[in-house]
Amino acid sequence: MTDPRSSTVDGLVRRSARRTPDRTALNFQDRRWTYAELDAAVSRTARLLLDLGLERGDRVAAYGKNSDAYLLGFLGCARAGLVHVPVNFALTGEELAYLVEQSGARAVLLDPVLRPTLEGAGLTLDHTLALRDEDGSLLERVSAGEVPELDVEVADTDLVQLLYTSGTTSKPKGAMMTHRALVHEYLSCITALDFAPGDTPLHAMPLYHSAGMHVFLVPYLAIGATNHLVEAPVVPEVLALVEERGIGSLFLAPTVWVPLANHADFATRDLSSLRKAYYGASIMPTPVLKRLQDALPGLGFYNCFGQSEIGPLATVLRPEEHADRPDAAGRPVLFVETRVVDADGNDVPPGTAGEVVYRSPQLCTGYWDKPDETAEAFAGGWFHSGDLVVQDEQGFLTVVDRIKDVINTGGVLVASREVEDVLYTHPAVAEVAVIGTPDERWIEAVTAVVVTKADVTEAELVAHAKQHLAGYKIPKRVHLVPELPRNQSGKLLKRVLRDELTERPRRREV
Repeated sequence: MTDPRSSTVDGLVRRSARRTPDRTALNFQDRRWTYAELDAAVSRTARLLLDLGLERGDRVAAYGKNSDAYLLGFLGCARAGLVHVPVNFALTGEELAYLVEQSGARAVLLDPVLRPTLEGAGLTLDHTLALRDEDGSLLERVSAGEVPELDVEVADTDLVQLLYTSGTTSKPKGAMMTHRALVHEYLSCITALDFAPGDTPLHAMPLYHSAGMHVFLVPYLAIGATNHLVEAPVVPEVLALVEERGIGSLFLAPTVWVPLANHADFATRDLSSLRKAYYGASIMPTPVLKRLQDALPGLGFYNCFGQSEIGPLATVLRPEEHADRPDAAGRPVLFVETRVVDADGNDVPPGTAGEVVYRSPQLCTGYWDKPDETAEAFAGGWFHSGDLVVQDEQGFLTVVDRIKDVINTGGVLVASREVEDVLYTHPAVAEVAVIGTPDERWIEAVTAVVVTKADVTEAELVAHAKQHLAGYKIPKRVHLVPELPRNQSGKLLKRVLRDELTERPRRREV
């Protein structure tokens, strides 16, 4: 029997259903779910997955775009004691195969349009099940019928999700998230971001990403809000829905806020219902933030900062704090404790750059099947983020750089070594360094700086990369140079490359 003191992710939805069964929980396309209907469908989803022969602790990959079915897949896994593995729907081939195989997933829930891509990855799976849009899909099978009794025991210390995150190595790592970690993170989000049941939030960012699912959608379900979900953050659609449905709360990555602020409809749509605006996952350009604030003076902006391993919310800069510190990432949320340390783990004084480390019940328990990486991350009893920050006297953090060599392009992390490894397989490449350079649309563009040993064009190198990498990892800029900058010990100086390429015109953009 499940411990009555246990608090699980799916339990939050069950409690909302008992408080307000007839309130609308979710709108997606032409489908409306009350809290009672959503909770019943979660139980049916759990039963469906268990009837496939899956057992407590088995991993289930999810490979699809935003939908009500995608949400049911996650919550159904949670209720069935299964471990959900969200997969970026842009991944193909070797990258897709690695995540599914490394996680040991026995089943994949997918959008039917992605089935050929999944089959092309050459995977051997016990089960594949369409989420929606075809006969026999998960959505079709769980939308109605009796609500089953479930005999599975789920503890809040059980794993509920593997969140794959890129690091300094070429292979992603699966952060092991428990029910307990995510429930703590949800409460931190609700308190730090001023969530209220009447906010009428719109969710447009991908749910495979931890921010969309765990900072916004599930916490809003926990407090009984009416949520509006769209498949993708298409700017005209987002603006139209804000006006038509009286949206009061909106989270977008800066790569969406920027085109939204520049779109013709921004000046003509009635956006007066918006009261809370959230951004994160990458840096918001200050001029764009100022333009939005001037156009919508009644709108409060929240800067959200963190990483998947902590749920992902770690710090928040609140609306009333923006004026004095527009570049800051804020202060720690309710269940997060931070320190800023040097390379030896000693605290650095305010105003000095150092690595931010965390202690929190929101943290992952480690990386799936990677004990060495887990031990390194938790060395000294704190989780090492890899982010270089400066903390002021009042405890506000400002991000300086990433210690880990990761490019944040459009809010998605790309390990530069992964791209470098692919480019090194081209016979004309002698040396290569991949960095992120400032970009108006993507905030950071994946940029390859290449020393060649034979004739090759930028376009040929990009074509080579496209054979092995997902689209968002393909270099958008390629520079052919005679040599790469190094220090006296031979270490590559990527900071020098970033500075040089920021100051001089682009050689080529692909």
